[in-house]
Amino acid sequence: MRLALSSITVLNTTVKTVLAPQHGAGTSFQVSALFKPSALFKVGLLSLSLISLSLSSAVFAADTPSKSKPVESKTVEASPAKTNPLSVHVLDLQTGLPSENVTVTLEQQDQGGWKKINEGKTNQQGRITALYPVDQKLSSGIYRVTFKTGEWFKAHQQASFFPEVPVIFEVDGSVPHYHIPLLVSPYGYSTYRGN
Repeated sequence: MRLALSSITVLNTTVKTVLAPQHGAGTSFQVSALFKPSALFKVGLLSLSLISLSLSSAVFAADTPSKSKPVESKTVEASPAKTNPLSVHVLDLQTGLPSENVTVTLEQQDQGGWKKINEGKTNQQGRITALYPVDQKLSSGIYRVTFKTGEWFKAHQQASFFPEVPVIFEVDGSVPHYHIPLLVSPYGYSTYRGN
């Protein structure tokens, strides 16, 4: 960082501020004010301090070089959750909290009926990050994710209207990952295509 000098005139008295680097202190800086002794009577000490800080802050911002470190690249192994083509998330609208231990089934439409492919339970964050069977490619077709919400509300000693929430959706292969969020309350729910 280079030294910078700024000055202004206050009531015919010149006030100078010098910005100097602090050795080994990162972004810290030191400000010293040089003024005529008679200036103390014309301008209060508080005013001088505020002027010095104002000037030095502006100069410091302009003269500070960037000290960012280069970013190291790391190889991260892909986990089943990161490569799985289907995930779900359940949030309890009544509490605003994730719904843990909701049973979720996945089925695919097959010749007019439904073929069960997988089942799981939501984690502490209300998520199943890898609902599709691991190491299998998601094929195009009609799928149904069924959230067993009635069981979950019963386990939490709450009455509910919907014993389960089936969400039927079509996979056309246009995206590599499908996410089905469910916002649920005892007497209503909402879902949408997430990402």
